[in-house]
Amino acid sequence: MSNRHLARSIAMQTLFEWDFRGQPSAGLPAILAHNLNEFGAGLDAEKQFAEELTNGVIDNQTKIDEIITKYAPNWPVEQLTMVDRNILRIGIYELQFNENPVPPKVAINEAIELAKSYGGPSSGRFVNGVLGTMYKEIEPATPIV
Repeated sequence: MSNRHLARSIAMQTLFEWDFRGQPSAGLPAILAHNLNEFGAGLDAEKQFAEELTNGVIDNQTKIDEIITKYAPNWPVEQLTMVDRNILRIGIYELQFNENPVPPKVAINEAIELAKSYGGPSSGRFVNGVLGTMYKEIEPATPIV
């Protein structure tokens, strides 16, 4: 597992726990610190990447959830599984809001891999469908492969 993928996994686990606990803003730094210490042994610069992802998702959560609603209209955000919801939040953050963007295909593929690892049997397809549709709309001239 690459260090960036591990950082994304830690960000997803942090957001999942934060969501599970009822989204306590005050508790987020402690949750992230615990997960970095517990699962992030050997991460250096990627610790900052995990923090950027986590904080970026939180800072843009309202806008991100509106995007989820737009591209998954049959699945209200609050009815999505917490894993799928937070993986989508990370993927959308990386595609739309990240100030240090990664290539869109990388962001989508990473989200799909997280969904396959942590989600249910159809999570990978669901995440791919939502993020793929979003990407096609924001980059209509670039085919997604």
